[in-house]
Amino acid sequence: MKVGVVMPVELGMASDPDAVLTFARAAESLGFDEISAVEHAVVIANTASEYPYSPTGKSHLPDDCPLPDPLELLSFVAGATDRLGLATGVLVAPNHNPVVLAKRLATLDRLSRGRTRICLGVGWMREEIEACGGDFRRRGKATDEAIAVMRTLWAGGSDGVDFTGEFHDFTGAVSLPKPFRDNTVPLYIGGHSAAAGRRAGRIGDGFQPLGLGGDDLTGAIAVMRAAATDTGRDPADVAVVLGATLPRTDEAKVEWARSLGSDRLLVSASRHATTLGAVLDEMAACSQRLSLA
Repeated sequence: MKVGVVMPVELGMASDPDAVLTFARAAESLGFDEISAVEHAVVIANTASEYPYSPTGKSHLPDDCPLPDPLELLSFVAGATDRLGLATGVLVAPNHNPVVLAKRLATLDRLSRGRTRICLGVGWMREEIEACGGDFRRRGKATDEAIAVMRTLWAGGSDGVDFTGEFHDFTGAVSLPKPFRDNTVPLYIGGHSAAAGRRAGRIGDGFQPLGLGGDDLTGAIAVMRAAATDTGRDPADVAVVLGATLPRTDEAKVEWARSLGSDRLLVSASRHATTLGAVLDEMAACSQRLSLA
């Protein structure tokens, strides 16, 4: 079981270089497999969009919480660590031009020697996506095509590749460097909806169900596996990432994750950890319980 840890951006520390490196180096030394960074290109004050992971419909992050670009942040971390995996959770796909994003992801993966894992989703904040030039109503189709664009560019050789889609059209495109591993970067699908589960089953390297538990969680995984089967894929080839909090992560939690077909837990600090020191203490205790180091 691989265990990653979510960067505690809610502490307001994600743009402090010393705090970021303290967190990342601690994660690496304690034996965690990866860190995960979130994305919002912009946060719209008083947004009318409903945050799907809170009973209030409002995000737990204040509008003035620093949220650095996750890929720039992970590049910074990559240069200061040796083996720590570099993940996103969740990269908002409709915010990005996939031709440019393919180059950015390939560069990060190449220079980090294959440490990148990207979890992407369609996003929930309509105003953010529209501020980035996207169409909120068509964000699902745009995300599907973005994944196809990136994989086409990564697979292409020196003669270039062609692509014709609803949103993107190019001929003879050469995109170098290639990702470090097998000309691809792992693309996981994050989300809570049935559409996210189906997308993961159809075209994802993995599925990261968000904010779900109990029957809702097992149902989402079943939707993913049914979609994989319908597409002619082996559902076992679609990895599953499950979430937990640091204080509650123990061997029993690992066995629970395995029972659902997961090979990776992504853990986050508890709401009681209100300082970086407290988060590091929770990480150290979790590492000791699981004998990570």
